[in-house]
Amino acid sequence: MGGETSNRAPSSYPTLAKYPVGQKIQSIYKDRLRQFTDGGQYGGQSLLSVLYEGRASGDDFVKLSVYSVPNLERPPFKEAVSHEFKPTRVGESFGPSWSTHWFKIELQVPSDLQHKERLEFHWDASNEGLIWTEDGTPLQGLTGGGERNEWILPNAFRDGKRHTFYIEMACNGMFGNAPGGDSIQPPNPDKYFRLNLADIVAVNLEAKALFVDFWIIGDAAREFPGDSWQSHEALQVGNAIIDAFIEGKGSQESVLEGRKIAKKYLGDKVNSSKVYDTEHEPLVYAIGHCHIDTCWLWPWAETKRKVARSWANQCDLMDRYPEHRFCCSQAQQYKWLEQLYPALYDRVKDKVKKGTFQPIGGSWVEHDTNMPSGESLVRQFLYGQRFFESHFGDRCRTFWLPDTFGYSSQLPQLCRLAGMKRFFTQKLSWNNINNFPHTTFNWVALDGSQVICHMAPSETYTADAHFGDVKRSITQHKSMDQDATSLLVFGKGDGGGGPTYEHLEKLRRCRGLSDTVGLLPRVKMGHSVEDFFDRLEKRAEDGTEFVTWFGELYFELHRGTYTTQANNKRNNRKAEILLHDVELLATFASLKDIAHKGDSYKYPKKEIDEMWEKVLLCQFHDCLPGSSIEMCYDDSDKLYAEVFETGEKLLEDILSFLGFSKRVSSDSTLTAVNTLPWSRAEILELPHTENDSGAPQYCLMAGDTGILKHQTLSEKSPESSVSVKEVKKGVFQIANKDYKIEVVGGSITSLVDLAVDRELIPSGEKANQLVIFDDKPLYWQAWDVEVYHLESRQELPAGKTEILESGPHKASLVTETRISENSWVKTIISLKASVEGQKSYVEMESEVEWREKMKFLKVEFPVDIRNTEASYETQYGIVKRPTHYNTSWDMAKFEVCCHKWADLSENGYGVSILNDSKYGFATCGNLMRLSLLRAPKAPDAHADMGRHHIRYAIFPHAGPLDARTVRAAYNFNHPLKLRSHLSSTTATASLLQAVKLEGFPSLVLDTIKRGEDDEDVSKGELPTRKGRSVIVRIYEALGGKSRGTIKTTLPVKKVWKCNVLEDDGEELGISDGQVQVELRPFEVATFRLQLE
Repeated sequence: MGGETSNRAPSSYPTLAKYPVGQKIQSIYKDRLRQFTDGGQYGGQSLLSVLYEGRASGDDFVKLSVYSVPNLERPPFKEAVSHEFKPTRVGESFGPSWSTHWFKIELQVPSDLQHKERLEFHWDASNEGLIWTEDGTPLQGLTGGGERNEWILPNAFRDGKRHTFYIEMACNGMFGNAPGGDSIQPPNPDKYFRLNLADIVAVNLEAKALFVDFWIIGDAAREFPGDSWQSHEALQVGNAIIDAFIEGKGSQESVLEGRKIAKKYLGDKVNSSKVYDTEHEPLVYAIGHCHIDTCWLWPWAETKRKVARSWANQCDLMDRYPEHRFCCSQAQQYKWLEQLYPALYDRVKDKVKKGTFQPIGGSWVEHDTNMPSGESLVRQFLYGQRFFESHFGDRCRTFWLPDTFGYSSQLPQLCRLAGMKRFFTQKLSWNNINNFPHTTFNWVALDGSQVICHMAPSETYTADAHFGDVKRSITQHKSMDQDATSLLVFGKGDGGGGPTYEHLEKLRRCRGLSDTVGLLPRVKMGHSVEDFFDRLEKRAEDGTEFVTWFGELYFELHRGTYTTQANNKRNNRKAEILLHDVELLATFASLKDIAHKGDSYKYPKKEIDEMWEKVLLCQFHDCLPGSSIEMCYDDSDKLYAEVFETGEKLLEDILSFLGFSKRVSSDSTLTAVNTLPWSRAEILELPHTENDSGAPQYCLMAGDTGILKHQTLSEKSPESSVSVKEVKKGVFQIANKDYKIEVVGGSITSLVDLAVDRELIPSGEKANQLVIFDDKPLYWQAWDVEVYHLESRQELPAGKTEILESGPHKASLVTETRISENSWVKTIISLKASVEGQKSYVEMESEVEWREKMKFLKVEFPVDIRNTEASYETQYGIVKRPTHYNTSWDMAKFEVCCHKWADLSENGYGVSILNDSKYGFATCGNLMRLSLLRAPKAPDAHADMGRHHIRYAIFPHAGPLDARTVRAAYNFNHPLKLRSHLSSTTATASLLQAVKLEGFPSLVLDTIKRGEDDEDVSKGELPTRKGRSVIVRIYEALGGKSRGTIKTTLPVKKVWKCNVLEDDGEELGISDGQVQVELRPFEVATFRLQLE
């Protein structure tokens, strides 16, 4: 063995150590990375110092003049540029808040910059702006404050001649005009903006690219696990880039060398969209998005300009980045763009055809889903989908609602009925008590309908496309057992803007990194949201069982939005009811000529559409919830006023056409118009005449749906009378055949149901007790009420009570309660005489002067009922919620949303609380509590200040919760309309009963309207249908399979069960004007009756 010769090559490893080499201190070298791209004391020696190759400014190259628009007006381009422009310069300030200033820029590129690779115009006044061509084409939005302040100059500007363009300056930042750094504070009305920058700039594109390279590599060093090879390698590569830059003294060669080094970590494809053209399967699908709150910290008028600024930017990016796909919802915003910026709308429409600009969502706006009625939710989809189909040739397949404050339990059913199987959101990631447990799941409605839901695990809809956003798309994914893919929704949002070029560049590098060194999930651009959900649906078809979530997606935050801006919420409820009545009566009036061979009435489709679009706009998720600035409620007040003016006029025109009059005369018959689908019997106060004594006069109106007949009331019968008396000082008793009530200081200390001899108020407790709470949430004032506010409960002191009306048809007590030096409540407790066959209710009507600061007013009803669940009306159904705090999930629902009623029942008995305009409620044990008014001071400093009128009632019922409560709440909200009729009412009564529903009492005929595309109704936006049709919408209200019969006297030849978009589905049989229907629990069913 000895003496053998080795064939190994000689080693160059030195024998002696040349010098000591130490271990790099990771934290120090990691911190060093920031120096290379940060400003500060080393900014002049960092990469920032070589981003630009030249700059020109001043009148020789950038000549500025301005037209300052008076009176906070926002004129269109032609009007604005027709005015005189006065010279101005950088350094001048412009304002006040919300004002508009048009700048004329006369630009001449100097000779030394004309041949540079990239020339940009940089403009920054820390406010928003829009660049226009000289002939009035909008080009690109500007954000200001260091963001999106560049515009790439056309090559035609390199000729050394002067070129003109305009900038429309809006004196507001991306998030309005809040003072200081807290964006939700009320806006400062006198804010001015300094023009800081107006330069021609030559950009070093390679240095800019290196900036993004280094950004992502630095993030990898910091955010990959410290013990990973990828983190160590990123740190080595990042420091090597810095060393090369220092060695090359910041030369262009050193920049190119830095980019070469970066390829070791990012790969060699990051300069183009080809980086995504690999066979590797991605996990994260990135989609550009621009969430524009239709109103919030700015008024609607500014939103219209935000849309133009934001969408122009995206069209520009699509031209530069072929992989860019951008989705945007809200048909209202597309309509504004079409009306106000037709050239830009055409550009958007072209991008839609190419598939790069992608309409999504299917709704009119991104609306609140807690408080709109069921029919309003239907109309959000009906008007949204019809707009998208008529303007872009297709309907949306995904409901897109990333920022709304909770999601009501019937949305999956309504989505399916509107042609959408998918739902995207992320808002529940904001929960402040419990973490929602799923990312991708089947969300199931009350009726069993489901949609596939995805909540972005990045937990944002405005991602900055950072390394961390891509990483969190997997590390925070909660459904990886079923599917590991996710959506990354990126782009500046809330105030608009959308993706920037930096977002797109960063994502290219994230993908390059994933394919080169691994560990970071692969991100993919170039697909759509629909593509993403198509893959999920395919997985479900192939056997993947996604987890299910039944019922509402309750948002554990922003609970105060059920109450804030009370008058706005009242307007919403009243407008919904008005539209219901107008559509129903207009439908029958438009069919009078075929029902009774009478005159014809033109169905007012245009006016109804305008009313609905205004109401739907006001249901935007920062308007109806009450979380916008005061200017937004000035806007919504005007829109509601227009809705009420139009609606009341239509109502009177229709009733006049049908023979009704407001004027009572000796030759007319006094009637009441009942627009609800069941019989009613109610005592009504007669209108005053010149000859009466001034004392209230009453009559009984009773009958079926349509027209109720007038019946004279007897004052002698104890069976049909009500009495009130003071039984001892300060103690009052009101009684009718149903109840005996005791009132002390405005509170009800006893309420006995005489029919079953049951006391409803626990001993020593007080119902109708006004209470006030300190209301200072952790941050979001208008939005939130926190659980700790319950610990500050104070009863308002008893006020003096007097008899207001003493019967025999109505008895009332009035109590005025002092809240504070500036606030008071005047409450009338009233009870009417009993009506045969119809249980009465105890009504409270409050007038409130409210001048408080950060307080919460509620009214309490302790009842002698025990149950671990209370029931609340929601759209087209009932939600049951706990009355206890067993778990954190239970306690999180300390304040919930309800519609017209809430109910607490035990076996054999229950109590419902009805209301006419409120949405906040709580049931804790046996204590029912209706929320009345809040007093937040941000973002509207005057929210809810002033006068309020509120009606609510106690409706006890023997037996379980059933149709009696449902109908009583409808009756409470739909007052009968007293009218005289100038001729026999027989024909009119028959017409108003031309479509009826009979059967199980749980079935509610909620809507009657004309078909959208009937040839005598259609506005022509979609193909018309021959003949006339009637749309009938019915829902099952109590949660059980129910059968009924649609009965009609109209000449109906065919009947279809259809979806809410009125597409025909199953044809149903009709015999002798009768159609048999069966609905599953909580089903919403729409039927189209085609007339001959």
